[in-house]
Amino acid sequence: MNSRRIPPLRVKRARCTPRPWLMGLGLAAAALGVGPARADGTTLAASAMPPLYRSECAACHLAYPPGLLPAASWQRLLDNLPRHFGADASLDAAATLELSKWLQANAGTYKKVQRSPAAPPEDRITRSAWFTREHGEIARDVWRRPAVAGAFNCSACHTQTAQGRFSEHDVRIPK
Repeated sequence: MNSRRIPPLRVKRARCTPRPWLMGLGLAAAALGVGPARADGTTLAASAMPPLYRSECAACHLAYPPGLLPAASWQRLLDNLPRHFGADASLDAAATLELSKWLQANAGTYKKVQRSPAAPPEDRITRSAWFTREHGEIARDVWRRPAVAGAFNCSACHTQTAQGRFSEHDVRIPK
């Protein structure tokens, strides 16, 4: 891997608009009984992923594996759902509590996520130390390609996200 660092992109966030293809990807993974991968290479079975997480979170973006952020980051994200990266993702108190318990129980606690003592800036997975190490060789123009749309869109390049795999061996960067 190239050790050259690319500054994080500043992406203007719009209101959350459900993307049918992205929701379909999450539903396909759930139907297959395949769970999301963790940053340490383990997986979390889709059957263990609460339907609430799939329906609420995956309505706007990939249902990110909870192991990709530390517990404190997930809690801050839940505490700020009315201002979730430029969208109002508010949930009622019972739903927030259910998601909080699950995210806390499955948050990243292993070396890859905890290597950096600080939480990622703005609690963004794409700004975490491990993410920037893994993706540092990606040119800025790649993130801007229409087929990629930004660092948040894992499925654009990682061809096995439906199977819960994010291996660099399964990467195909769209032209």
